[in-house]
Amino acid sequence: MEQTSTRRVYTNSWMTVREDGIRRADGSEGIYGVVDKPTYALVVPRDDAGRLHLVEQFRYPVGERRWEFPAGTAPDRAEADPAELAVRELVEETGLVAGSMTPLGTLDVAPGMSSQRGHVYLATGLTQGTPRREHQEQDMRAAWFTPAEFERMTGDGQLTDAQTLAAYTLLRLHDARRAASR
Repeated sequence: MEQTSTRRVYTNSWMTVREDGIRRADGSEGIYGVVDKPTYALVVPRDDAGRLHLVEQFRYPVGERRWEFPAGTAPDRAEADPAELAVRELVEETGLVAGSMTPLGTLDVAPGMSSQRGHVYLATGLTQGTPRREHQEQDMRAAWFTPAEFERMTGDGQLTDAQTLAAYTLLRLHDARRAASR
């Protein structure tokens, strides 16, 4: 597929929407709408007991509160080092400081419509501090959950955030690889 044109349709501090003219392999032409958002970091905080730390906040597009792993991007669509972003987001949303951050993998948010890519980290050796939430995160709550509770919430439809569920899969694969190498 070849891009033949592009035009910016909309932009704000968090994203840009563009419409690209395209030419397919067979020569036919069409358009593609793309949401450009900066790279994000998602952190899976796990304590020594194996519990997972989630945050809950109101998500305007779906009109409901959602439990998620802490995650975020740099301000004003800037690109930032994902590892540094992970450290910042963890402290900002939870107040937790990690003794260790282990990369778990990469996620494409919605590659059929968005260029955004996320980097997932496992945070361990945690020390509790005070969250430094942004103004728009003022309604955020946080709590610890066992893996069994996490999975029950997923099965019950209480936990539906796709990035959180994908990150949990990366965590399980990481744990399985470690167990197999012992």
